[in-house]
Amino acid sequence: MKIVVFGASGMVGQSALRECLLDPEVDSVVTVGRSTMDVTDAKHRHVVHADFGDLSPVAGELAGADACFYCMGVTSAGLSEAEYTPVTHDYALEAARVVGGTFVYISGEGANAESSTMWARVKGRTENELLALDRPVFVVRPGFIQPLHGITSRTRIYRYVYSWTSWLFPLLRRVAPKYVTSTEALGRAMVALAKGAQAPKLVRSDEINRLA
Repeated sequence: MKIVVFGASGMVGQSALRECLLDPEVDSVVTVGRSTMDVTDAKHRHVVHADFGDLSPVAGELAGADACFYCMGVTSAGLSEAEYTPVTHDYALEAARVVGGTFVYISGEGANAESSTMWARVKGRTENELLALDRPVFVVRPGFIQPLHGITSRTRIYRYVYSWTSWLFPLLRRVAPKYVTSTEALGRAMVALAKGAQAPKLVRSDEINRLA
């Protein structure tokens, strides 16, 4: 099985890559990024590409994929909708256009195309457009994500938040299990979807934990 991962340097992308490399049924993982990446596993290949709005130049290297995990994201803090839309919407649709197989889009709890909140509206619109495609698509909406195995967010404020609230995760798992998952469970769930696991099109934290 060949899986293409966008955003493998971020927290969610790291978890997806880790579980892909650990799964014996995944024999090829291609990550795509703007900068180089350390490759330490024989089944991992990294493709450097600058323009995510046009993946045609690297389409050959992405061909034959059984699944594509779109994990790219950017914090909406301080950004206008025009600045936030390319990574969240445009590049995701381009990845879906070029890469075949099951498409897994990492969204977020609260995404809604009708929302008055900018990030939720853009993610919700992207979800709707992807789900309308004539192909297997899953939208994954994690809530609180517990980082495990040394995985960290590239966004400084998120790293601080996870550090300050790490003690809360056991409590949250008890009182709000539908909204809490971990990087390990998230990565495993994505691989399970790639392998054909039965799941609703909108996959929330409780379903992520079940699939893992």
